[in-house]
Amino acid sequence: MRTIRASEIGTYHYCRRAWWYRKQGVESANQSELTAGTALHRQHGRKVLAAGLLRTFGLLLLLLAFTLLTAYLITALLP
Repeated sequence: MRTIRASEIGTYHYCRRAWWYRKQGVESANQSELTAGTALHRQHGRKVLAAGLLRTFGLLLLLLAFTLLTAYLITALLP
């Protein structure tokens, strides 16, 4: 028994004929649009990953700033 993927269920739910054509191995007529869409999704994924990494880096810098501020205040208050 073969594995059914979520994308296959989505294709079937959206258009049964498209699902059947794909299952029969018929190539889609809009290959250039599909390729462009794949490239767009890949680019978006990279941007989302970069935004997440920058957010994590910013939070680490904020934590470092609070740590340094705390250390400075403690040493300034103690003789």
